[in-house]
Amino acid sequence: MTAPTIRTVTVPDQYLLEALSPAPAGITLAVWDFKGEPLGADLREVDVAVLPYMARGDFSSQLQSAPALKLVQTQSTGYEGVPEMAGAGVAVCSAAGVHAAATAEMAIGLAITSLRGINVAVLNQRERVWKPERFPGLADRRVLLLGVGGIGEEIANRLDAFEVELTRVGRTARTDQRGQVHGSDELLGLAANHDVLIIITPLSDSTRGLVGRDVLAALPDGALVINVARGPVVDSEALTAEVVSGRLHAAIDVFDPEPLPADHPLWGAENAIITPHNGGNTGAFLPRIVRLLRRQLEAFAVGREPVNLVVPGPWEAGRRDV
Repeated sequence: MTAPTIRTVTVPDQYLLEALSPAPAGITLAVWDFKGEPLGADLREVDVAVLPYMARGDFSSQLQSAPALKLVQTQSTGYEGVPEMAGAGVAVCSAAGVHAAATAEMAIGLAITSLRGINVAVLNQRERVWKPERFPGLADRRVLLLGVGGIGEEIANRLDAFEVELTRVGRTARTDQRGQVHGSDELLGLAANHDVLIIITPLSDSTRGLVGRDVLAALPDGALVINVARGPVVDSEALTAEVVSGRLHAAIDVFDPEPLPADHPLWGAENAIITPHNGGNTGAFLPRIVRLLRRQLEAFAVGREPVNLVVPGPWEAGRRDV
């Protein structure tokens, strides 16, 4: 079976339209911001739709009103909820790889900020207080890295320079080029022997609430929890209780719910650092997403399977025929 024919691709803003123009021969580009009808194309002819970055809305009605839709492309690594919005038979591609370096930076930055007391120094600066203190630091810390995918690998690479004792946890136990990967069923037993827990596992049915009350309770007093994955991977109530009590420290870029409500007790916790889901949102994002989308357009133009295909949709039959 031949690959699906792709002729009309929409992007959510004028910047991407201009950055990707001219499109490969045979491909028409148009703008669809999901607030109205596509500009430059008929909705009935849209084959591929690129979602807005950091899209939080439910685009089910828009996507399922495009009768020719074959594929939805996210601008994020995570794609939870997108297959349901796209509907049966529609493929989904993620932006895996685009955010790896930036999210790894965020994880390391949060670790350094908390473990070296930079957040405390910023608060002291506002009060014009000079207060030298000894903080744990990152060197020689026992770090438990939950997630060994592309971003997890980038975090591990950066941790190499900090002389930590690194333990990695994936979905299943195995050995890779770095050495041992523990299975997620070992997480509880490993928690008690680590000073820092960095979470970068994807959100799925099997990882929702994976870092629960028991795992958090097993961490040593004073341990630091860093979440740059998705909020629901962690039991929010349990984490809040541990942090507000002062037993654990947290540095979180994601939470459940988002945005964090203004009256949430974590805002006032001195041992918490909160950033507003900025993990992949750096200057590196735009050129990297443009490179990915250009690669996808080139694949569509010649009938080749796109990269990062997480839900195969109409490409599934072609795979079986190979």
